Amino acid sequence: MTDQCRRALIEGKVQGVWYRGSTQQEARKLGITGWAKNLPDGRVEVLMCGEEQALDKLEAWLHEGPPMARVTDVSVTREPGQMFSDFITG
Repeated sequence: MTDQCRRALIEGKVQGVWYRGSTQQEARKLGITGWAKNLPDGRVEVLMCGEEQALDKLEAWLHEGPPMARVTDVSVTREPGQMFSDFITG
């Protein structure tokens, strides 16, 4: 199956609650590469690349996040395929 990428913008209480680190752990468990970073406006941006079923699982997890997070919205768009060797946070 061909890898694809999705970009997600997550809103709510998602900074300072270990959201990026938890996303990294989930992504690595699923074999997903890409990155997660904080945005100046308080959102978290995630670029995730991998197999469609794995992306579906991570996308569903993004709506919940770690226990301290309070996600109010997740918007996802498809992106052109990219190559990453790991999932990192920035």
